Amino acid sequence: MKRIQSACICQTLHFTLKDDVEHGYAAKLVQEEVQKYKASMDRNRTQYKILSEETQPDDSVIVKVIKQYNNSPVGTYLD
Repeated sequence: MKRIQSACICQTLHFTLKDDVEHGYAAKLVQEEVQKYKASMDRNRTQYKILSEETQPDDSVIVKVIKQYNNSPVGTYLD
């Protein structure tokens, strides 16, 4: 029998600007979407660690995150 001792998923997320709105407003929407993403992980009690969050020259945002996979224990992944 096997059991998961610890599990995490590493993701690189690119929050891109919408094409059909003015650039300044689109950049603001991207920042709000990033904050909502983090808030949703907090609300769902998902353990996570942001490795990097970089704003690109076009004002899109790339976030690298390690987060809890399902409800598995995270072990030492987030230390």
